[in-house]
Amino acid sequence: MTPVYVAAGSNVEPEKNLARACEEIRHTWPDAVFSRAYRNKAVGFDGPDFINLVLGFHTAHPIDYVIGRLRSIETHCGRPRYAPKWASRTMDLDVLLFGARIEKTSEWTLPRPDLLKRPYMLGPMAEIAPAVQHPVEHRTIAELWSAFDLDGHEMVVVSVPGIEPRVGPAA
Repeated sequence: MTPVYVAAGSNVEPEKNLARACEEIRHTWPDAVFSRAYRNKAVGFDGPDFINLVLGFHTAHPIDYVIGRLRSIETHCGRPRYAPKWASRTMDLDVLLFGARIEKTSEWTLPRPDLLKRPYMLGPMAEIAPAVQHPVEHRTIAELWSAFDLDGHEMVVVSVPGIEPRVGPAA
């Protein structure tokens, strides 16, 4: 079974859409665990604040299946398939790590480069998977998070109904 970590975010009815997406994720991957949710400013464009979290689960399915299922969940939450990159979103589900896989295709890059740049990805991942080693950096997620410069990156913990976060020892 491959461990998979996914960033989830929304700034259009975010509580409703995150709850819906996480319910579908739990249905597909019953062992899914969730970080706390954080409110933060939109990055790359002016728009409402996002609520973001990271989730993890195990799968025997190939990455194509996982990404296809995540895209289906995004669509179910009202996201148009070819929405602009820097715009408001009903749901954004991005694979951060797929085991220790390192790969770049026209569809994805693993590990996701944003993981090391975005506090709303790295911090929540450190909550649920502090001991996981980044396959390129060869440091744990907790080590990477403790070295992250949070200057100017305010993240406010928020509650999302229906999502019970699991916070590990590195939180």
